[in-house]
Amino acid sequence: MNHNPATLTIQEQHAEALRSLPFSDRRDLDDAQRGFVAALKPGIVRAADGTVVWDNDSYAFLQGDAPTTVHPSLWRQSKLVATQGLFQVTDGIYQVRGFDLSNMTIVESETGIIVIDPLISTETAAAAVALYREHRGERPVVAVIHTHSHIDHFGGIFGVTSQTEVDSGAVQIIAPEGFVEEAVSENVYAGTAMSRRAGYMYGQALERGPQGAVGAGLGQTTSTGEVAIIAPTLEITTTGETHTIDGVEIEFQMAPGTEAPAEMHFYFPKHRALCMAENATHTLHNLLTLRGALVRDPHVWAQYLTEAIDTFAGRADVVFASHHWPTWGEERIVEFMSTQRDLYAYLHDQTLRLINSGYTAAEAAEAFVLPPALENAWNARGYYGSVSHNVKAIVQRYLGWFDGNPARLWAHTPTELSARYVDAIGGIDRVVELAQAAYDSGDFRWAATLLDHAIFVEESHASARTLYADTLEQLGYGSENGTWRNFFLSGATELRGANFGTPIKTNAPTLLAQLSPEQLLDSIAIRIDGPKAWELDLALAIEFTDADRRFAVTVRNGVLVYREKSGGEVGMTLKIAKLRLLALLAGDSSSPGIETVGDAHILQQLLAVLAPGDDSFNIVTP
Repeated sequence: MNHNPATLTIQEQHAEALRSLPFSDRRDLDDAQRGFVAALKPGIVRAADGTVVWDNDSYAFLQGDAPTTVHPSLWRQSKLVATQGLFQVTDGIYQVRGFDLSNMTIVESETGIIVIDPLISTETAAAAVALYREHRGERPVVAVIHTHSHIDHFGGIFGVTSQTEVDSGAVQIIAPEGFVEEAVSENVYAGTAMSRRAGYMYGQALERGPQGAVGAGLGQTTSTGEVAIIAPTLEITTTGETHTIDGVEIEFQMAPGTEAPAEMHFYFPKHRALCMAENATHTLHNLLTLRGALVRDPHVWAQYLTEAIDTFAGRADVVFASHHWPTWGEERIVEFMSTQRDLYAYLHDQTLRLINSGYTAAEAAEAFVLPPALENAWNARGYYGSVSHNVKAIVQRYLGWFDGNPARLWAHTPTELSARYVDAIGGIDRVVELAQAAYDSGDFRWAATLLDHAIFVEESHASARTLYADTLEQLGYGSENGTWRNFFLSGATELRGANFGTPIKTNAPTLLAQLSPEQLLDSIAIRIDGPKAWELDLALAIEFTDADRRFAVTVRNGVLVYREKSGGEVGMTLKIAKLRLLALLAGDSSSPGIETVGDAHILQQLLAVLAPGDDSFNIVTP
């Protein structure tokens, strides 16, 4: 199963996986090594100041059979994903894998190279291109293609090109329609909360090893270097759109609203090679990533996969993606893509069948069973997404958070609810006693529920903290899903030590510089502490000097409203560039570049009610 069966111990889960899954099928193991050219030695990437931003060698322990602390299926996947180096996909196409969460693909053109998805960080992207050039020669970058709007597919752009080269016309940046808007908004609107949770999801603070981080299923983890973005010079808008880039013909298929809001697939006729971005990988993907995001649409995801099969599969000798390893041969390509398509379609249709029969999200997730053909397909296993949380995501997409039971319509907050549960059970010591019995019997899910209540009543209760950490650890050891494991073990890590905060920051200046004036004003509105602003009645104008745009802004009833207007009566006008406004919002009011006309006190009143997010908020404790 793709989630933890309640009736099996960890040892029984592992034994059942070894018995039932096709471990004798070595095709993935062979494919992950096919075309190997060379590895980076040592497999470590550093920033200019010597800081390690990527260490693939830290996963060298992934050898031999799975230990008792790691699900054997996840162990197999992690060994595959940790495979590092430069690989030939087909004549003229290469991939660098194991340098970040994602892959970089390099297509050789008439005079240079086209880079597909330059990883997360400047440093890892530069190292990937350097490894390629060491073995294929000093070919210049002539274009960069971003398959979609997630940061692991654009953040390392400065490692392969520069804004100057793009501005000069030497390098094209190609991306799907809506790329910049989606890339920026995901990292700004709820970016603080998502980044904090991403630290749990990717196991950033965990020690590498059989009792710690072994990988996230899609990739091992995220690099921690410099992040940037460059706006596209060519935006793809239409399926069937064809462009020739430095002698290389590329046929595009739009796939918006799938794994990312802005995403596309594309085909190289000369190479008979198909890139499926992140919509067909060697795992069940997320419909709702555990770090948080908008719920993705499995129905349209499946439809775009069908379109890709019908359009390209008969013309392709190899299919590759932005993660994992390629698949070769027409028959295997159709099998691989059809399995992925059927996986998302089955999740969608059968979840709706269940909820239309009265199942709640939790009930549907427990009752859901994949057909054997999908259950036993390695590329459909839940290493990154899971059947359990994807089913719940579909319910959320259609029905929202309320399950229809009026007793759950106005529940107490976790702290208030925990206080009542603990009191009803007989006090915190009795709760811990019952949790210990549940732990001893192997019912770790119930033990975690009891201890969650205990910690929210008495955060410093030593026995509760210790047992809670041990319980989460056992849940992690039993998880086939890499991100589940990382969440459980990250919770255990914080219970045993201190809050580790947000290990990776995504609010890079180059990323924030791409905010439109509207997005920047929206980000200010999100920061307003409503109760503090109830009595304010402000009217001001903000003129963006680097965009030649003027907005009339009001703050009333704790709400910031803006309209693009050339005139109108205001108490103050602020003339400022976008990046300078960002610095002002971050607390820098002394640097030059701020011009106010009128009552400057209005600006101070606005700044006084802005509340920054907390990138170290508690997760497992109140």
